[in-house]
This record gives sequence, C-alpha cells and structure tokens, in this order.
Amino acid sequence: MTTQSSPDAPLNQTQWQMVVADWSADKQAFDMPWGKIMMWIFLLSDTFIFGVFLIGYMNVRMSTADSWPIPSEVFALSLGGDPIPLILIAIMTFILISSSGTMAMAVNYAYRGNRKMTFYLMLVTAIFGASFVGMQVFEWTKLIVDQGVRPWGNPMGAAQFGACFFMITGFHGVHVSAGVILLLIYANKVRRGDYEGKNYDAVEIVGLYWHFVDLVWVFIFALFYLW
Repeated sequence: MTTQSSPDAPLNQTQWQMVVADWSADKQAFDMPWGKIMMWIFLLSDTFIFGVFLIGYMNVRMSTADSWPIPSEVFALSLGGDPIPLILIAIMTFILISSSGTMAMAVNYAYRGNRKMTFYLMLVTAIFGASFVGMQVFEWTKLIVDQGVRPWGNPMGAAQFGACFFMITGFHGVHVSAGVILLLIYANKVRRGDYEGKNYDAVEIVGLYWHFVDLVWVFIFALFYLW
C-alpha cells in the first residue's frame, strides 16, 4: 500500500526530477497561441496608459479653480435648428459599439470557415472605424476653428480642458486609426485565402485589439462627455 505525501512535505528526489522534466520539456501550460498572449500583454500595458490619462483628467478637473466647460454645451451641434447636445458624440459612440458587433461576427464566421462573410464583416468594421475617425476630425476642427479651443487655452473656462481633450481623444483616435489599418490588412489576407486550411487566430487577435479600443471609448465617453 502506497502512502501519499502531505502537501506541506518537502519534495523528494523523484518529485524534483519530475518538476525539472516538466520545465525542461517546453510543455505548453495554456492552450493559447503566442500572438494572442502578446496581444493580451500589449492591451494590459495600454490599459495602464489610458488609466493614467483618465485619472489625470479627473484629478485636473476636480482640482482646477476655474470653471470647467459644460460638455453638453461645448459638444452641441446644430442641424438647422437649435443645437442638440452631444448628438455627434452619440452617433460616434453608436458607430463604434456597432463595429464591435460586426467584429465579433467576423471572428465567428472565421472559425466556421466562411471566408467571404469574414472578409465583408471585417471590411464593414473598418468602414465604421474610419467613419468614427472622420467624425472625430470634424469635432476637432469645430472646436479649434469655431470655438477657439487650444491645448494651452480655452475661451470657455479652464485652460486645462483643451490639453485633456486633445491628449485623451487624440491618443484614442490614433488607436482607432491603427485598428482600421490592421483590419484592412487582415481582411485582404482573408480575401486572398491566406488562412485556408489553417486556423484564424490572426482574425481573433485583431478582434481583441478592436474590442479594447471600443471599451476604452466607453470610459472616455462616460468621464469626458457625460460628467
């Protein structure tokens, strides 16, 4: 009859040899491609950066002695009548959230081997992303040209408003632009059949990045435009 050692008992020679064999055999601890692991590490680092930006923004807003501009007035848009508060921002948010849905469907169709639907859905996602960036350019132009907002000054109140706005939304806009480029590159790879007979991990990795960009926008929308 064999006896089992206590969990707190020290490892004997045989057990140590088993541990060494496991580590030296280059065994896979998690069933996950390296590309996906690296993307998760990148997104984790990006989370810290965006977190620092948003925490810094909240600190600046709560500590400034000058009045902070009211977002519903600053980002109002007139469509031929009275200005509608946050109408452009609402459309941008709807577009970006919708793009998460099309990206999720693209990943689903990719793993089902439907190359045509995967390509079209990735292309639609890229169009949504490009539309978002275009609206952001319009928003920046309106603030700079019509309302005189600058990174170093703001005629509507606290000077820090411009610096926070252009830094946070600009950094996010760069991420969206990079995502659009990635989507177009990998959509073309799918169209050419580069992944036929292989797995579609690359599509899922691009999807992880895109979902992260969408999630960050939710926090920016809540803290910058609704607060």
